[in-house]
This record gives sequence, structure tokens and C-alpha cells, in this order.
Amino acid sequence: MKTNTRKYVAIGGIACLSFIFGSFITAKLQTAPFTISIVKEAEKIVGMEFSDAQADSMLNNLNQFNTAYGNLRKLNMPNSVVPAFNFNPVPVGFTNPDDKNGFKLAKIQKVTLPVNRDDLAFYTVRELGELIRTKQISSVELTKFFIARLKKYNGKLLNVITFTEEHALKKAAEADAEIKAGHYRGVLHGIPFGAKDLLAQKDYKTTFGAPPYRDQQLDVDATVINRLENAGAVLVAKTSLGELAQGDVWFGGKTKNPWDITRGSSGSSAGSASAVSAGCLPFAIGSETLGSIVSPSTECGDSGLRPSFGRVSKYGAMALSWSMDKLGPIARSVEDAAIVFNAIQGTDPKDLSTIAAPFNYDGSVKTLKGYKIGYVKTDFDRKYANHGSDSATLVKLKELGAVLVPIEYPKMPIGSMVFLLDAEAGAAFQELVLSHKDDQLVQQGKGAWPNIFRSSQFIPATEYIQANRARTLLIQDWYEKLKGLDLYITPSFSINLSMTNLTGNPCVVLPNGFNAKGRPVSITFMGQLFGEGKLLQAAKLYQDATDFNKKHPSLNF
Repeated sequence: MKTNTRKYVAIGGIACLSFIFGSFITAKLQTAPFTISIVKEAEKIVGMEFSDAQADSMLNNLNQFNTAYGNLRKLNMPNSVVPAFNFNPVPVGFTNPDDKNGFKLAKIQKVTLPVNRDDLAFYTVRELGELIRTKQISSVELTKFFIARLKKYNGKLLNVITFTEEHALKKAAEADAEIKAGHYRGVLHGIPFGAKDLLAQKDYKTTFGAPPYRDQQLDVDATVINRLENAGAVLVAKTSLGELAQGDVWFGGKTKNPWDITRGSSGSSAGSASAVSAGCLPFAIGSETLGSIVSPSTECGDSGLRPSFGRVSKYGAMALSWSMDKLGPIARSVEDAAIVFNAIQGTDPKDLSTIAAPFNYDGSVKTLKGYKIGYVKTDFDRKYANHGSDSATLVKLKELGAVLVPIEYPKMPIGSMVFLLDAEAGAAFQELVLSHKDDQLVQQGKGAWPNIFRSSQFIPATEYIQANRARTLLIQDWYEKLKGLDLYITPSFSINLSMTNLTGNPCVVLPNGFNAKGRPVSITFMGQLFGEGKLLQAAKLYQDATDFNKKHPSLNF
């Protein structure tokens, strides 16, 4: 899931990498034997020099490689096929931040139906759940309310690709029957939600937001959707995403920011962020590989959780980068995100990249006293647009009792590792390059997928592996630097975004002010690997002490 800037990208799929010859940008492999002159030209791409004798000695191997590539391409592997290896973000000497499982919500005051039913649109999951639990409203009523609201604003916001209305009303009726019979499953029981349209639901299309897949229907249900429905939640819509999880432009148009519809909602979790912000959904599932929860949540003023890599099953989700993709909730509050995360996290035998780790959250914590919170001093010292709001956040954390500790980034070429994402995406969607269906994609600029997919065919396997080795050093270095801290704070857009999508650390992005034009801005709370418990607790405490998440767009359009 990739943001709409080249700097911050989010995607999901891993790469079987080839060598780097011009034949890879067409559907045909080299038929005539390779020659010394071809090798000499290829040297320019890999940045190496070989003698004519050395080049001549390679030719037999290169021709054998070429034959192997052709044989493998005949398999026509779909996007759902996972490589026979998994990325492991766990550093040497790692111990889980949480030593046990636990989930405790803060006490909630009495909740009543609003006089103006439209006000329900901006109730939190927790508040809506209380209305359902106390039978002040039914799931069917609530489901119809949010479907109607989505339909009312979708013509302007373009945040839904497919409505799942028939399925939703059936599930809502089942929820009501269960609750009436005394079988209440918990806070999510009867709550409508949306899922980014890279998550499969077998009764409906899963389009990836891209023209080549607009009629695709996958005969599986994503684990995340299954787990939410097992908790009683009701899927009402497949939300828009920038095509193949890049940006906010898809085959239906550009998803808009409800605060300012002259702007896109950012991406690639474009529809999920837009719909939650507009009060059209209580929560939605997004995905991130390099900014696709952080960026649209910032643009639209939502509270988004990007979990640790391996925390949430990706089974039934489009793959763009198998070693970087992560699924997480976009919600109205941090505690809502915690509720959803608690339902979807955990290992899955269908996704071997999932990793077992305890999750211990206590929403009743009242103070940050005893918390050691790091902050990247060089980031906060520089001049940038959100400096004032971010500095005020640091002051507020001190007021809440936290001890702030300055930290520094590892001295490593972090940006030089990001091509790992391009390599994996190029493998995940190589079929589009070979068939020239990449020409059908809406976005065709130099920073868009078609060009990236083509360019990535020239990434040598050896360099992909070397970058992953550097990634191992980065993971270990960052783990050592964070020892003794409960979490750390960073501006939402800095090198930290790329770094932590490589290391697998979790984050919560939440609104911490508004810019001069009245649009929301955000701060990012970063956790230790698998440290979602304390991360969410601290972010909730900050959010409870402010009111930025309680503001919402006027929707006067």
C-alpha cells in the first residue's frame, strides 16, 4: 500500500528476482544465445566490470538462467502464491515487551441515543457498542444508517468500490438475534465496518482498485474479515484504494478528503480513511507497506494503527511486499483501534509469516508516570510544517508524567534499502509487465507502478539479498537503541516512516492539531516490536487529554 508520493510508499508482495537483461521488459525471453557484448552492456546496470574472458565464461550459466526463467513463467503463479521463505523482524536477544495477554477497556459513562440521529455518525465504536449492548439500537438499524450515509456521500468522496449490502443486512440480523438470545460477543458485536478492497470476501469482487482486476472475484475470505465477523462485526463495504495500493487514484476516480474535497485522501488506504473521517463508517481496515495507513490517516484526521510485522494475518489480502505488508485498523479513536486490533491479531496457520506474541492492553491506565518515551531530537529540531503541534505534544506528554529521552537514528543508508519494496512488488505483479496489462493502469507517471514494475525487473537477486542483510543490521541496531524505552515519538513524515516499515515496528498515528487551512495534522507514537500494549495505552492517554480526534469535517459540499 503505497502513498501518493514516491518518498512514502506502502505495498505488499515479495520478489523472485531475475538477472538484468533487456529481454525482461517484453513478454519474450532471449531466444538467441547471449554474447559477450550483451554482458558488457549489462555491466552498466549492475555497476561492475568483467574482462572479455570472464564474460565469455559466464555465457553458459546465463543461458541456463534464461531457460529457467522461461520455465518458471509458464507456471502463471497468481498473486496469492507466497514465497517459500518469510521475513523475520525479531532481533537477536529480543524479549517481548508484554509478558502476558490481557485486554481491559476503560470504564465508559452511560451512552444514550442522540436527539439528532445524524450525530451517530461520529460516535466511537465503544459508544455504538454500548448502544447495541443496551438494546437502544439494533445492528440492522445501525447497518442501514451507515450504508445510507456511505451512499449519500460516495458520489463526492469516491471512497467505496463495492457495497456488500445484502451480506451486511443478513449478518446484522444474525447479530440482533444472537444479542436478543443473550449471546453477546463483545464490543464489536453488530458494529458495521469497511475493508480495503485488497481483502477478499468470496461473495464479492476484490478489485485491487486496478483496471486489470476490476472484475476479479476470489473464492476465499480474508482472515481479518473472518475474525471481525467472528467478533460480530458487520462488513458493509469494500473501500477504495489507489490502484494496486498506491496513492488515492483508482479506476473509479480519486478518493477525496472530507475536510477538503479539492484534495485527495492520500493513500493507499484511501477509502478507509475517507469513510471513517466523514462518519460513514465507525472503523475500517487499511494496510501499510510504506505509509498507507499513516498518510491517509493524517490527511483525513483519523486514528490509525499500523501493527508490528507478523501480528496480523495477511491471508486473503493482495500481496505487494511479502516482507513489508501489514494490515491494521483506521478508526475514530485510539481505543477503537485497540478494540479492533484485539480481534484481528494473532497467528494464522494460513499465513506462515505471523508471529506469536502476547498483547496486554489496559485502557484504564490514568497516567504516564513511569513511562520512558524517546523522541528523535534531530527530527523535532528541524523546521517543518507541523513543528508547533508536535512540540506541544511533547509538552503534553511531560505533563502526563512521562520522562522524555532523546534518541538518534542508526547511522545507516536507510533510504537505500527501500528498493526491497520495488523488487517484491515487481515480482508480485510481473505478470502485468509480461502481458503488457500494466498499460491499463490509470497512473502512468515515472513514480507510478507500471514504471516501477518494469524497472524492478533489473534488480539483481544478489543486491536484493545484500539489502536484506543490511536490513538485519538495521533491525538489530534499532532494537539496541530502543532498549529501556516504552515507546518513542516522531513526526509522522521523516526517515522514521521508511525505517520502521523495514524493521517492522508498530505505530499509532493520531491527530494533534490543525494547519492554517483547517486541515488535520498528526503525530506518530512508535512502539517496541510487538509492543502494541503500551503503545496504545500511551496514545490513548494523550488522546484523552486532547480533543483533536473529536473534531470532524462539516461535509458542506
